[in-house]
Amino acid sequence: MFRLKENDIILFQGDSITDGNRGRNADLNHIHGHGYQYILASEMYADNFDKNIEIINRGISGNRIADLLARWDEDCLKLKPTVLSILVGVNDLNYNFLHNPDSDAQEYARTYRTLLDKVLAVNPDTMLVIMEPFFGVSKEKPYNDYMRAHIGDFAAQARKVAEEYNAVFVPLQDVFDEQAKHTDIFKLLWDGVHPTTGGHWLITKRWKECVLEKMNNR
Repeated sequence: MFRLKENDIILFQGDSITDGNRGRNADLNHIHGHGYQYILASEMYADNFDKNIEIINRGISGNRIADLLARWDEDCLKLKPTVLSILVGVNDLNYNFLHNPDSDAQEYARTYRTLLDKVLAVNPDTMLVIMEPFFGVSKEKPYNDYMRAHIGDFAAQARKVAEEYNAVFVPLQDVFDEQAKHTDIFKLLWDGVHPTTGGHWLITKRWKECVLEKMNNR
């Protein structure tokens, strides 16, 4: 059970996995999109109807970590989250594969630190949650080989940043790798990146395992 604080603001940030085709208007039926963030938001609200809380989704499909930085003032700092959960990284790697830019895992980590520094400068008590970027399997062999070879570099940097900032780290690659031993991976991540409904449930379950206790005991 989620036991949130009065006036808590929970913000989910990231790329398309978090975006979940969320609505961009005042229609409350669609503001959280579909996916792990919707499932978690549903539970948080249901467990805390007696409190004034707000759960916000600002994931944007296609975003790399540099895109988060470009919109950070508007889509994070102005929202004043008390809990901030971020899932980003797979698009950085995808962009590397397509365009071979200078961006790499080290730059990803540097930008991550900038994001977190900005948040903590506004509210040093913000609870930080960093989710591990992950990848399944693609039927396009060159792309699959590249992503599988390098996703671990970005995951390692995300974990390192989480340790540096005393953030909760949510490992996800092992969740999908383990479940894939028993289930067709395409039933979990239909294109290698985007989770199915069942895949989102796996993310939700792991997020709660890692975050719930600390969130409840702030």
